[in-house]
Parts: sequence; C-alpha cells; structure tokens
Amino acid sequence: MFRLVRGTQHILDVLDVLHHDRLALRIHDGAFSAMDLTARHPRTGELLSTVKFMVQALAAAGELQRDLQRELTYDGLRAAKAKGNKGGRRPAVTAGKTDDVRAAYLDGQSIAALAREHEVSRGAIRTAVTDLLPKHAAAGRENTPAPEMAVTLDVPGKVADFLRTTELDDTERAALDHGVTVRRGQGYTLRVSATPAVHRELLAHCQALDGNPAIPAQRKARLEYESRVSSLVTDARR
Repeated sequence: MFRLVRGTQHILDVLDVLHHDRLALRIHDGAFSAMDLTARHPRTGELLSTVKFMVQALAAAGELQRDLQRELTYDGLRAAKAKGNKGGRRPAVTAGKTDDVRAAYLDGQSIAALAREHEVSRGAIRTAVTDLLPKHAAAGRENTPAPEMAVTLDVPGKVADFLRTTELDDTERAALDHGVTVRRGQGYTLRVSATPAVHRELLAHCQALDGNPAIPAQRKARLEYESRVSSLVTDARR
C-alpha cells in the first residue's frame, strides 16, 4: 500500500475511487489478512470506522518509514562527504585527460571530435568543459555579450532538501534561501530565480544523488531538475 499512495488523504481518495468503480481492496496475508479496506456502512455509505482507523494507521506508518529513510540517507551523504567521498558516478573523462580536453576545446576542436578521440560520449565531453561552453561561444563575437538574465525554475523538493545540507557559495545559498515554496500534494517544489550559471552549479552539487545511498525518488527528482536546466541551454541556442 505504501507504493500505491503517498499519504493518508491520498489513500482515502483512492478508496473513494475504488468504491465508485465497485472494486474491493483486501489484504491477503499478515495480521490484517482478509480485511476489506473498502468496506462501508450499508446505510451511510461511509467507510467503516474500524477500516478508516486501520487505513490511517497504516498510511501514517508508511509516512514515518519514508521520513526515517530520508533522514538516514542525508546522514549517510554527510558522513561520506566528511570522509572526502563526493559520490555519484566517476567521470568518464579522467582527471589526467581533463586538461587536454579543455585545451583542445578552446583551440576549436568540436565536442564530437573530442568524443571520438577519447572514446567517450559527447555528454562526458560536455561535462568536462561545461564551464567553458558559454564563454567559448561568446569568444568569437565582436560585441560584448549581454549579461545572463535570471530565470525561474522549479526545483523539486527532494533536490532542495539535499541542497540545503550541502556546502554552497554565497550566491547559490542566497538563490536557494529566496526561493518560493509551492505545495504539490504531499510534496513541494522550490521556485528559484537565478542565472543559468547558478542553476548549473546547483545541479552539479546534486551529482551525489546518483550514488548508492540515494533513493530512487531522489534520483528521479535530480533528473527532473537536470531536464529543466538543460532546457535553458536549448532555449539559448534558438
């Protein structure tokens, strides 16, 4: 049931839908086996009080389990960081090759050519030269490029929670602190206004969520934020 719903009100809504469609939800094993979670009073049509109490108790236990898991995850990430472990995937372009890749990129070699030369993906090359992309694109322009304008992106709540426990510089911390919380069901998003460069830096801090301690929901949230940040690059090229 914990995978079916996200909270107490959500399970009650699901039971209403099942009742409307004349479907039953029963527990097949364990202490509550054979209990019909959709059983209603024959006269009032409302959930039986005993069923409602049991459903709310189970949903509350599920929320407690998720909260404890999140706290343990953050504790594990902080402990790993204290030991010097950054977490996340190891870069495909090793530290010994990064300087050569960056120098070749500044000399005008394309990302595709560098990917073929080092036998890695184009994404790996872009990661190695990510801070050079806007500067390199502007180097060939005769006029001075306009400064980056602040853009507003919704940062998933799980990403925002992780970033609050991460060491950020003053600009990144200020952008996070001035974000506006938008409630979405049982979760929330943080509406952050910052330059694309700041959003890219915040995303870079989230790479640890790809590591083993991270839970699937956190990895999914990071990918959502990555997609939104990547769209800034796409829009800028149009």
